[in-house]
Amino acid sequence: MSLLSVTGLGKSFGGNRAVDGIDFSVAPGELLALIGPNGAGKSTTFNMVNGQLKADKGSIRLEGHELIGRKPREIWKLGVGRTFQIAETFASLTVVENVQMALISADARLFSFWRRAAAYRRADALALLDQVGMAAQADRPCSVLAYGDVKRVELAIALANSPKLLLMDEPTAGMAPAERHALMALTKRLVVERGLGVLFTEHSMDVVFAHADRLIVLARGRLIAQGRPAEIRDDPQVQAVYFGSGKTFEKEGAA
Repeated sequence: MSLLSVTGLGKSFGGNRAVDGIDFSVAPGELLALIGPNGAGKSTTFNMVNGQLKADKGSIRLEGHELIGRKPREIWKLGVGRTFQIAETFASLTVVENVQMALISADARLFSFWRRAAAYRRADALALLDQVGMAAQADRPCSVLAYGDVKRVELAIALANSPKLLLMDEPTAGMAPAERHALMALTKRLVVERGLGVLFTEHSMDVVFAHADRLIVLARGRLIAQGRPAEIRDDPQVQAVYFGSGKTFEKEGAA
């Protein structure tokens, strides 16, 4: 059973077809990577699922609910969370306060002053931080955290709304190799435990092939391949389009 079902999705900018009639799905408990060379249509696809761009044609359904035409906030309320290439947290607030702010938003509550909200669902915020390995740093300001830890806090924030689908845009950008794999291993564990579906874009092929359950590959706005990592790694068309210079996925991942 599909959690997210995308059919015939298309988007043009002027005369340029950025995304040209693609189909794919994400199942509960699945980590799906969206890859392709620069200009392939990855960001456009990602932003249509999130509601930042409106598709020209096709359908995007989350558990049967059509997402096209809905605003990002509406899509978020339906159960779609998101992390960004550059982590978005409030540097002046503590780690736990950042998660509490996300819980306040998820519960649609308004507070005039942060002082009045400081105790709001603190136990729940701490539980989320525990899931991402950040409970011990709950009362530290986000401004003093290492970048890999900020990414973990952002993941806890994304989970505050109990999403069914999590969109992760370049989740390991700017991270050292060990941090990249630790973050994606954590994400995979949460996917299994929570039954989440995850759609993520990523330039680090070592991360993609080590952690994704399936991959979809775009080139010039079209879906050219989809399958498990081993199938994509050995696909001649993917190798030709993605690495026209003759490089292999293994070489790219080691770079």
